[in-house]
Amino acid sequence: MISPAQLVEITHKIKEIGINEDAVLELLRTAYPEIHFTYCMDDDIGSYTPAVSESDFNLYLVDGREHCLCLTQDAQIATGIVVAEIVAD
Repeated sequence: MISPAQLVEITHKIKEIGINEDAVLELLRTAYPEIHFTYCMDDDIGSYTPAVSESDFNLYLVDGREHCLCLTQDAQIATGIVVAEIVAD
């Protein structure tokens, strides 16, 4: 489970340090060892709706309960977060 408060905290932490793959993953994995974090470009995600949408990144929830990972909108079953960087065209 990923709580709404955790999503707010994570969003603030990313905004504080700026969108940088290595720095973001190191910070988040240290601060939230129970959550699996992945980083990618937002255009790699497709047409899924993010849990959090910011100007330079989106956060997507991951359901890792089964054999294959999938995106979810249900924070109660989420086990991870994808930090998806948005690059302006």
